[in-house]
Amino acid sequence: MNLTENQLSEFRDNGYLVIKQLAPLAVCERMLAVTQQQLQVPVPPLEYEADVGYPGAPSSLEAPGGATIRRLRGAYHRDAWFRKWAEDRDQIAKLRQLLGEPVCLSLAHHNCIMTKHPAFGTATGWHRDIRYWSFKRPDLVCVWLALGPETAANGGLKFIPGSHRLHVQPAQLDALDFLRPDLPENLALFAQGRPIDLDRGDVVFFHSGLFHAAGRNTTATVKTSVAFAYHGVGNMPIADSRSAAVGDILLGP
Repeated sequence: MNLTENQLSEFRDNGYLVIKQLAPLAVCERMLAVTQQQLQVPVPPLEYEADVGYPGAPSSLEAPGGATIRRLRGAYHRDAWFRKWAEDRDQIAKLRQLLGEPVCLSLAHHNCIMTKHPAFGTATGWHRDIRYWSFKRPDLVCVWLALGPETAANGGLKFIPGSHRLHVQPAQLDALDFLRPDLPENLALFAQGRPIDLDRGDVVFFHSGLFHAAGRNTTATVKTSVAFAYHGVGNMPIADSRSAAVGDILLGP
């Protein structure tokens, strides 16, 4: 279950760590089947492409692609298979190493099934998740599970290694706290971006301060991922913030 010293060093240096085939394929297939069912008969809470507000996103639910589902929110309570994965002993043991203390699952952030559909899967610019999270320390870890292949072609993740330690000026960010693509200093950062290819069952752990992005889905099939966010028991959300709105779940001793 334990990460090696080399893996821990890789996470500290790069801000992310890929573990191949961490999730059993049978568990992935079960979660994918539930996802496909709930996309056919949508079960709220949902986020649509029209809701994201990113450049190039549909302007309304009535616009072409606007009612395409982007996220099935509240994954933890959608089905027992998602709870089973969120509480998986193997990944929680690794998270405890990365966070250095007992682990809590955040129900307020991520906690979703991410889908990126052909044609209407809006690209996501370079951003940090911590930009809209409120915790005592900006040290959380997202666990991103691929339920199918993820590549640059279908809008897979890409990271700027080491950017979780990077200090950027407010002027480098737009109104949504995305890195502005019109600044030379940001273009130099974009050039450092590294695409991450994943297969079904592969997992990437990444720091909440790491800049990441994803392109459009140019293939003919829906890309599906599961994302949960975790924090240490000593790094609780700030009272009365969005991060504290729906509670956390302590996992393990």
